[in-house]
Amino acid sequence: MTNKIKSKKNDAGIKEEVSTFSPGKIRQFFGEVKIEFTKIAWPDKKVTLSLTGIVVVLTVIVAAYLGSVDLLLGKLVTSFLQ
Repeated sequence: MTNKIKSKKNDAGIKEEVSTFSPGKIRQFFGEVKIEFTKIAWPDKKVTLSLTGIVVVLTVIVAAYLGSVDLLLGKLVTSFLQ
């Protein structure tokens, strides 16, 4: 859907841009969005919870790894500077 903008001169001869959006077109857009949402294959609750658990576990693992590397490199740099 493209936004068509028309130019219009006012009484002073200055060009003004007038948008062609209307409440009817906005209502049509949201109606189309609603139709597209019905086409989505949403996962069930069990799949969602299991995938969320995997994301949380991987996040904790990566955070622990990066934290330990940061701690190790920090101590290494500190020992070189002393």
